[in-house]
Amino acid sequence: MESRLESMHERTGCEKGVYAARDVVNLLVMRLLAGLLSLLALVLAAANLWAGGSGLNVIVVVNQNSTNSVQLGNDYCEQRGVPPQNYLRLTNWTGGAVEWSPGDFENLLLNPLLAMISARGLTNQAQFVLLSMDIPYRVADGTGQNGTTSVLFYGFKTNTAAPCLPVSCSLPDASSNSYAFSELPFCEAPPDTAATNSFLAMMLTASNVSTADLILSRGVASDSTFPTQTVYLEQTSDAARNVRFVEFDNALMESRILGDNSLVWINSDSTSFTNILGLLAGLAGLSLPINAFVSGAIGDSLTSYAGEMFESSGQTSLLAFLNAGASGSYGTIYEPCNYLQKFPNPLDYFYQERGFCLAEAYYQSVLNPYQGVMAGEPLSAPFARRGAADWSTLADGTVLTGTSALNPSFTAAATNLPLGQVDLFVDGSFVQTLTNLPPSTGNILSVTLNGFTVNYAVPADVTVASVTTGLTAALNAQTNSTQVQAFSVGDRIELQSLNVAVPGNGVTLSAESASGSAAQLTTWLTPARPAFLDTTATGYLGLLVSNALAPGDWLQLAFTITNGTPVTVAVTNLTGSTNVATLTQSLFNAVNATPALQGADGVLAANFADDTFCGIVAAEFTLYARSPGWAAAQIQVTFTASTNLLALPAGTNLLQDNLNDLRPRNHLYVSSGAFALPVSFAFDTTQFPDGWHQLTAVACEGTSVRTQTPVSRNVQIQNTALTATFASSLAGTNATLSMPLQFSVTANENNISRIELFSTGGCVGVVSNQSTAVFTAPSAMLGLGLHPFYALVTDTAGHRYQTQTVWVRLVPSFTVSISPVPLTLSWAAIPSQRYEVFATTNITGTFQPVASVTATSTVAQWPISAPGGSAAFYRVQLGP
Repeated sequence: MESRLESMHERTGCEKGVYAARDVVNLLVMRLLAGLLSLLALVLAAANLWAGGSGLNVIVVVNQNSTNSVQLGNDYCEQRGVPPQNYLRLTNWTGGAVEWSPGDFENLLLNPLLAMISARGLTNQAQFVLLSMDIPYRVADGTGQNGTTSVLFYGFKTNTAAPCLPVSCSLPDASSNSYAFSELPFCEAPPDTAATNSFLAMMLTASNVSTADLILSRGVASDSTFPTQTVYLEQTSDAARNVRFVEFDNALMESRILGDNSLVWINSDSTSFTNILGLLAGLAGLSLPINAFVSGAIGDSLTSYAGEMFESSGQTSLLAFLNAGASGSYGTIYEPCNYLQKFPNPLDYFYQERGFCLAEAYYQSVLNPYQGVMAGEPLSAPFARRGAADWSTLADGTVLTGTSALNPSFTAAATNLPLGQVDLFVDGSFVQTLTNLPPSTGNILSVTLNGFTVNYAVPADVTVASVTTGLTAALNAQTNSTQVQAFSVGDRIELQSLNVAVPGNGVTLSAESASGSAAQLTTWLTPARPAFLDTTATGYLGLLVSNALAPGDWLQLAFTITNGTPVTVAVTNLTGSTNVATLTQSLFNAVNATPALQGADGVLAANFADDTFCGIVAAEFTLYARSPGWAAAQIQVTFTASTNLLALPAGTNLLQDNLNDLRPRNHLYVSSGAFALPVSFAFDTTQFPDGWHQLTAVACEGTSVRTQTPVSRNVQIQNTALTATFASSLAGTNATLSMPLQFSVTANENNISRIELFSTGGCVGVVSNQSTAVFTAPSAMLGLGLHPFYALVTDTAGHRYQTQTVWVRLVPSFTVSISPVPLTLSWAAIPSQRYEVFATTNITGTFQPVASVTATSTVAQWPISAPGGSAAFYRVQLGP
């Protein structure tokens, strides 16, 4: 979209001539887009409806040959509570952070990932993949270039022929993302072109690990903060890159119905923002201040190479958004052309406002993401509304034997967010669903529109999504009475008024739920607002002229404006030298110069484009109503031309190419579950090793958002006589990479067949046929960060015992230096870390503690008070 293609279109795809060539093929891009936005995803059945995920659902992938990648992955696990078994090390990649082949991607990442998920029993919970820096972001061969995250999402997509365009400017059918615009839990709508497991993959990266850690911490801090800052949808002066403006009105309307007015449409090239929640722009180059975004923000720019994070593309990369404080961004890694389908739709902000996490919101908003990279913190969820949980009947440390009755309880965050399912995890691994409250057969949902009531009985064996589809059909069967049309989108029903004469506040909506013939009411229906909302959109009609021009050819627009006045504007090719673009430009100018069309009930011509390209002779422009609203768009337009020219659209039309954006609108939300959800279940402890375990019960919201509410308890299981002690060689809980880190394990029996040491990523040591063992942890492999350590002891009868977990933070090694006058010890430090200073006057003697220093910066200092003028020796070690 800039200088790589030295042609009349600069760099391509993002140039309007390319854009227009596609328009000619599809007649008018506006109409193509209107159909695009109404696509519904294919619904697929799934065993576990994970969405609104947590660390339990993330697989963290690190490049073991990069200490930065390992450290960042460890930090992610710590901050997001990722279980140690959800950690995968890539051991054989040394080719940098930019590009790898499909073969290397499959052999080094995909196949090990799938094998690891299967072997560790994570199939029922692995939904997100976090790629921790220094992993290539592009997968490329002679058939195409894809973003690594998109290949993990739905496989590698090859290009197809694109006449007169770079081959990358194709839009292969197989690259369509069926999850897009679905508003469904990911497991109900995975992309139907994925050949293997599909993952919501994102890359967390930056030019250095400190910056990447900052992106991570800001994303984590954003959870459930409910920010009120502004999101700017920016229509820039860059005609090739501002094309997403046609999607703005839909996103604005959806957000306003939801009760959020933070989305703002601006016409500007500015990026000098501070403290904003989002920015959707269209510029090749931009500069953002470091405090542009608040935590949880999403921002991106439609341009060719924003995904080329560590290359010199001449364009601003997506890292500019992350470095400026955003928690997520998107960019393409290969010339995409400015196809709207290849870039995030502003509906991503609406999805985020609904409570979906960042990865869910982003992947739902890109219809063809194959050339793109998703980057940032995938779980960031500033609008997630978590419920409350209690497990007062089970205290930490409780000893459980046999089959134990356990009773956690949950309360929904709000009456429109019932809790629909509770699942049990043991030590971070999914074990079973404890309760599930789908819509109950026989429940009755009643919707009253404009005083007319439609009743719907919930059928058997349904999901929230299928209830939504069924109720939508029932509503549409009564459209003649209600004058409202319904569209099902996941768990949401979008309602549009069909009566242009009735403003939105005159279209009323109410809903009720009743148990009906069912024993329990578990199906709920919630209107977004009691009356419909009027649009702020302005109606428009796209015009296109094509074919070669001859002397005497003419164009004419006949209007009947909303006050009933007829107005005609016409131009004729009198000179014989005018091309079709010039004649169309003359008509464009004549419309804007006609006094009768300049009032509030008139029209404005805008967005003129010369579409002569690739053998096509064409030009286009758009007619806008001069006032917003559906009524103002009822101007009649008849576009005609001499027989030598093709003038589209034919016949008489209104200024409502964007009809769905013009109609008054409202939402209905379907959900299932209960608002207070006590759970009672029998926990068979004999299925697990004796010893120490963490039990986590997770309640999921009964909507498509599926926000999780967890509660955990640490318990001890004891069904056999087998026990073991586990001890660390450390005096505290911190160690440097250079310190020997040892753990001793002693079983209480001699018939031991195996002792294993586990830490981040799985087993890190094993001995056989001995009852005691001393393990030295592979600190260098584990890398900087917080790590769990525990042992699993197995006897010859197959009995197992799992020890308590010891947490150790591995920190950088440091060297102590001494400076004269005044004598001062100095060493590289971790801010907030405590260090102990020891001294002795005899190097062969015992060092005694003399001070405790808490570092306030990356360099710690301690002024020396020399004992009695004699020589002294000092040591500094990590505090506990």
